Amino acid sequence: MKYLIRLSFDGTAYCGWQMQKNGPSVQEQVFRALTTVFGNVQEFSGCSRTDAGVHALDFCASFAADSTLPCEKVIAALNANLPRDIAVHAAEIVPDDFHARYSVIKKEYRYRILTTPARSPFWEDRAWHRVGEYDLEALNRAASHLCGPHDFRSFMAAGSKITDCTRTVFDAHFEQDGDTLSFYVSADGFLYNMVRIMVGTLLEVPRKYPPEEIKAILEAKNRAAAGATAPARGLYLNRVEY
Repeated sequence: MKYLIRLSFDGTAYCGWQMQKNGPSVQEQVFRALTTVFGNVQEFSGCSRTDAGVHALDFCASFAADSTLPCEKVIAALNANLPRDIAVHAAEIVPDDFHARYSVIKKEYRYRILTTPARSPFWEDRAWHRVGEYDLEALNRAASHLCGPHDFRSFMAAGSKITDCTRTVFDAHFEQDGDTLSFYVSADGFLYNMVRIMVGTLLEVPRKYPPEEIKAILEAKNRAAAGATAPARGLYLNRVEY
């Protein structure tokens, strides 16, 4: 039987989703819970890699198991065996050829910026504290230039070995909610650090870059043309669609 589970996690304590030798990972914790509940588990895969400190509101993972449980019991059993900073909120049975990563149609990320003059201990590891007043209209005009199929080489971490840098961005926009500014971006795929470089660049609009400059940054196909990489702590995988 093959399952898809949807989970959320606070990534502060982890080196990312993927199992690594240099620290605890979310995947390691979920795999431990799966084997406790199901025994033998195969074809265990997540929908994406995440960097250390990145969070998820809707992360997906698929796995095959010899034993069968009703989906509502899968949720309860896994949550009973997961740490407090990881929780499963949905489970479903999927076809045998389903793959959490390769079956994805669209992923959406959210990046949170706290704009208050003083930092907040409640947002310390969950948003980028960046004081300022932001021109929402200018930010959204700039973000609109990211939409469509583009070579996003300028928004990829230097040293990445990926050669095909074309991705299709379906939507990119900012929303203001009181003291919190959020950037939303959805695409058919993302390059390494792509969203964080987008945020670090866009937040310099219009002080450093006029909104139309984003087109020139894309066309440069050069990481040096874009702005700084925003910190990991403000980034959330927000939604995954299959």
